[in-house]
Amino acid sequence: MPGRIEVARGNSPLIVAFPHTGTDLADCADAFVSSWLTRRDTDWHIHELYAFAQALGATTVRMPISRSVIDVNRDPSGASLYPGQATTELCPTTAFDGDPLYVGAGPDADEIARRRTAWFDPYHAALAGEIARVKAIHGHAVLYDAHSIRSRIPRLFDGALPQFNIGTNGGATCSPRLTAAVCTACGPDQVVDGRFRGGWTTRHYGQPAHGVHAIQMELAMRGYMTEPDTPDESNWPTPMLAHPPIAPVLRAVIHACLDFRP
Repeated sequence: MPGRIEVARGNSPLIVAFPHTGTDLADCADAFVSSWLTRRDTDWHIHELYAFAQALGATTVRMPISRSVIDVNRDPSGASLYPGQATTELCPTTAFDGDPLYVGAGPDADEIARRRTAWFDPYHAALAGEIARVKAIHGHAVLYDAHSIRSRIPRLFDGALPQFNIGTNGGATCSPRLTAAVCTACGPDQVVDGRFRGGWTTRHYGQPAHGVHAIQMELAMRGYMTEPDTPDESNWPTPMLAHPPIAPVLRAVIHACLDFRP
């Protein structure tokens, strides 16, 4: 069924979420300027990069619909997660580089509400259900929101991103011990709550006082795929590297999340 949320249940307290790996444009494809531009900012290969997590007992929740149709990591009210900084909306009208995504003006309020009902709400119902399930079993849940982005996007940030961008919204969304364990696993090329402090998912579900610890990981794509200087339709996306240099680090990160106890 197109757009069906993909859930693979594990028996540990860890849930790994993939909000931005989908490329399905559903019934919205004809509204966009081009299918390639609409998919350019996908978190390419991320669910494949973390595929090992299921064998370790993690639950995974994946959205197959493209973030350009509706971004399930944005505030559904439409409020910006990063006031005063360039960002994209609940139903983005531009790509990360600022290119218009739509032939016309983009979706109106009724269309945004339709997309929210069709895809945003089911994704979060699935995610909330899995959080409640593992918390009932273990007494706590760890939500790891898995992302990636091109290393250089001048409209969004200066220079090159660190390899590992950890988001906890200023320490509000998880125990500092979980943050410390993830940082230790990542090594030196990292930042905590830099340009990316955690999206709506991390901020909404992260309630450490109530046993839910949420942390976002935004990877610079150079750690697992080759990034051309100027991505275009002929050279992007590139395949995932056969032996990504960050793969052992990500295993250590996931183990840190699995081993965490409040």
